[in-house]
Amino acid sequence: MNTQNTTAEIVSNALAMLAAALEAGNSAALTAYLNVMARFHKYSWTNCLLIAMQRPDATHVAGFRAWLGFGRHVRKGEKGIAILAPITSKRKAEADQQQQQDDKNTAEQAKHLIGFRSTYVFDIAQTDGQDLPEFTTVKGNPAQHLERLRALVGSHSITLDYDASIAPAKGVSRGGRITLLPNLPAAEEFSTLVHELSHEKLHRTDRRVETTKTIRETEAEAVAFVVCHAIGLDTNTAAADYIKLYNGDRATLSASLQFIQSTAAEILTALEVDAKAAA
Repeated sequence: MNTQNTTAEIVSNALAMLAAALEAGNSAALTAYLNVMARFHKYSWTNCLLIAMQRPDATHVAGFRAWLGFGRHVRKGEKGIAILAPITSKRKAEADQQQQQDDKNTAEQAKHLIGFRSTYVFDIAQTDGQDLPEFTTVKGNPAQHLERLRALVGSHSITLDYDASIAPAKGVSRGGRITLLPNLPAAEEFSTLVHELSHEKLHRTDRRVETTKTIRETEAEAVAFVVCHAIGLDTNTAAADYIKLYNGDRATLSASLQFIQSTAAEILTALEVDAKAAA
């Protein structure tokens, strides 16, 4: 069996199923997918889709050998979750001019993506063995994450201010400036700020003219959903009408999911780096 083709078919079928569900008015399928994205934000949107369609309740996945390294083993008879892994090659790359002056024989190894291959991971529920270290999560309170998010906004040279006159809006993105409604509860301020930062990153570029307001709002809300759930916040964005993201075009759906994943992953990675630096 050609596993490369099999996994590609799974991707195609999964996207088709998601699109069909949205066409039929079932936004729960996308909400389930975004929940998976929140748990696996470092995975590509394609692999998140594969995990969501094969094992939507997965919480922590790793390869067979990786689980052995954690002191756990995959139970006999468990079916793996097919995902795509990058194939890279190494080639000699010329060192920069300064390095050449220091040592003409200096060269560095660079990895180059040449394709993808099928591989299999397993959820922790499919394994037995030692308990994994528990990671702290925030439940209902963004705590230090809110301050880190404000710092992240500033690092992008975006001015953050508060103004009651924007009511009933909770937040406004103006391109280089985000204004929030004062005195929002911490969790609501965090979610709103992620939403507006997503607009700044996704919709203040040339791409703005390629999207509708509906797509822009839904993408920003989806990023907020992923980021909030990833840090343990319980928000009511799960009830948002994600069906609008589809907009009758599978290509638009694919593009939006990729933008959502990359933006959410970038924000979460920045928050994680800041958290480690503060530790």
